[in-house]
Amino acid sequence: MAKLKVKWKISTIGFARDQRRTIEALGLHRLNHVVEHEDTPSIRGMIFKVRHLVEVEEVGA
Repeated sequence: MAKLKVKWKISTIGFARDQRRTIEALGLHRLNHVVEHEDTPSIRGMIFKVRHLVEVEEVGA
């Protein structure tokens, strides 16, 4: 299964609490932090919710 590399680019200050909690749920702890996740529908949904705050790159299997 493919993986997604997610990088937190923009602060959550001024955004809704649920978006901050989504960033935390993705495992991001600080700006410019990068995590890898399996490419699943639930992860895609979380990324879609905060797409304006993160940068996503698809990594080969």
